[in-house]
Amino acid sequence: MTDYRRRIYSKYASCFQGSKQTFDVFAANKWGRAYDSYLKGWLPSKKDANILDIACGSGRLLHFLKTRGYTCITGIDISPEQVSLAKQVTENVIQGNIIEFLKTTKKKYDLIIGLDIIEHLQKDEILCLLGSINTVLKKNGRLVLQSPNGSSPFGTTVFFGDFTHETCFTPKSLQCLLNLYNFYKIESRETRPVPLSFISSIRYIIWQMIRLAMKLRNLVETGDGSNCILTRVFIVSGVKK
Repeated sequence: MTDYRRRIYSKYASCFQGSKQTFDVFAANKWGRAYDSYLKGWLPSKKDANILDIACGSGRLLHFLKTRGYTCITGIDISPEQVSLAKQVTENVIQGNIIEFLKTTKKKYDLIIGLDIIEHLQKDEILCLLGSINTVLKKNGRLVLQSPNGSSPFGTTVFFGDFTHETCFTPKSLQCLLNLYNFYKIESRETRPVPLSFISSIRYIIWQMIRLAMKLRNLVETGDGSNCILTRVFIVSGVKK
C-alpha cells in the first residue's frame, strides 16, 4: 500500500466520510430503500448464499443484506475506522487489503459486491482484482460494482471529490473489462431517484426530463443517442461463466 493510502485510510471514516463512531441505522435504512430498486433481480434467491462485500465501508450494504434475511455475509475493508463501524452490523468483518484477501481465501462466493471501490485502484490493481474475483466466484456467481460515471456531465464531481480516486470508468469501459474476464449477462443501471414518496416521485419525474435533454444533446453532438446511463454514479452486474 502506498504511503498516501496508509495515511488517508487510517482516518477515512472520520475525515473523508464524516462518519460518527456509532453506526447510523436510520441513515442506512434510508439508503437501502433505493438499493432495493438498484439491485432488483441481482441478489441471490437463497438466503444462505455466500456473499462478500469488498470495501464494505461503514457497513451500510451489510446492514441492507442482513435486514433482508441474508445470513452468510462477510465484509472486508482496509480502514480500521470503517471496520469498527461495520462490526456493529456483523462481527464477520475483516480488516485488510481486498486483493490480498481474494488471493488467499479458500471460500467460494455466490455474490461479490463492491460499491465505490474500483475507482480507488490503479489499472494494474484493477486487473488483479477482477482476476481474483473471477477465481473465487462460483460458476454463475454474480459480481456487482458501483463507480462514478465518466459519461455523466457531473460524474467528475464525484470522481474528483475523493483524493484517493485513481481510475474513472464509463459503463462501456467497465463492460469491456468484465468481458475480458469472461463475465456475461452484463447490465449497467443508473442510480437515479427512486419514486418512494411524493418528493422522490417529483425528483424522479424531473430527472426523466433532464435525462431526455441530455440524451438529445448527445444525439445532436455525436449523432448517437444510445448512451442511456447518465447518472453521476452507475452500477453494473456481470455473471461468471
